[in-house]
Amino acid sequence: MHASIWTYPWDVQDVGLETAMGEILDVAGADGISLAVSYHAGRFVQPRNPRRKVYFPEDGTIYFMPNLNRYGRIQPKVADIVRERGDVAKALADARERRPFRLNGWTVCLHNTRVGYAYPDVAVQNAFGDRYFHSLCPSQPDAREYVTAMVGDMSSRYRLDAVELETPTFMGFAHGYHHEKDELGLGAKEEFLLSLCFCPACIERARRAGVDAEAARQAVLLELGAAFERAVPAQASMPDGPDGFDPAVAAFLRWRTEPVTSLISEIREAAHPETRVHLLSGAPARAWQSGVDLAAAARQVDGLVVLAYDLDEAGVAERTAAGRALGSDGYLSMGLRLDAAAGAEGLRARMAAAARAGADGCNLYNFGLVPAARLGWVREAAVR
Repeated sequence: MHASIWTYPWDVQDVGLETAMGEILDVAGADGISLAVSYHAGRFVQPRNPRRKVYFPEDGTIYFMPNLNRYGRIQPKVADIVRERGDVAKALADARERRPFRLNGWTVCLHNTRVGYAYPDVAVQNAFGDRYFHSLCPSQPDAREYVTAMVGDMSSRYRLDAVELETPTFMGFAHGYHHEKDELGLGAKEEFLLSLCFCPACIERARRAGVDAEAARQAVLLELGAAFERAVPAQASMPDGPDGFDPAVAAFLRWRTEPVTSLISEIREAAHPETRVHLLSGAPARAWQSGVDLAAAARQVDGLVVLAYDLDEAGVAERTAAGRALGSDGYLSMGLRLDAAAGAEGLRARMAAAARAGADGCNLYNFGLVPAARLGWVREAAVR
């Protein structure tokens, strides 16, 4: 069973290339490194980092040296740490000549606040006309061009073994933005409706498919308007699928998978032919909430990475089986945390459950965020 560890480039730089490789490949016993090559902002506690214990990375930057001729209107910004301290992706790619391991490019696609502020017209636009700068819309041609160019660029330049796609999808309203304020108390259904994009590109793309997006927008405005007027919102439960919504909204939600599926297909086509493309997914039963027809998307890629962070052994087995059913004979990896509460025994049980249910590997989160002792858990839990 394969094991790959998600890794940030700043951790490799600060710990040192050879030390980082030794800890991942020898101490943890992993055979893969999944390096963040495009990432968002955050605040990271780094217990083993010799330079700093808390780090705030740049938002929406790339961690490789691009061929700018590949890109269109939206140009990438190279992270300062790459310009100032070196290209970690290249260093790891070159290191495969000394010892074999799988190098994957962990790629955040449409979650990009830097691009959203610089090009607000490509950001998601809610039913009221407000832009969500953290989330680019998969219907927007310039956003699609940027993501496909980025994957084609990095996979060709470094001959990555795989690209792991995170958020080539619509994002939710609640995502952990900076100092979010909401005293209204919306329920899950209202928050979901507030997530829906009705930008001009979505409306036009839906119209070409015979879907009345404007009717859906009006239905969303009506329901949210009523929720905003109540002293206490109704806390409506989240439906299990599109059919639980107003008919116009349901039709819009069923259409909403088209821009996501087609974007994933274009990304696969843009990637280097020798680089596999793997799609990250949460719970398969809830994929539709991000505009993902997971069965259709799985047919466009070479494999899935299905997250099972907070599940116990039985939950991991169930989610693995669901992922295997969707991905047919494609590669299937299960995303697991090096969770303090579960410990080494919990990780062993979860990895074993994933293997029994048909997983080909596991992706472990995350090299720089855990104490050294937890890296050893991976070797102890490895399913040979």
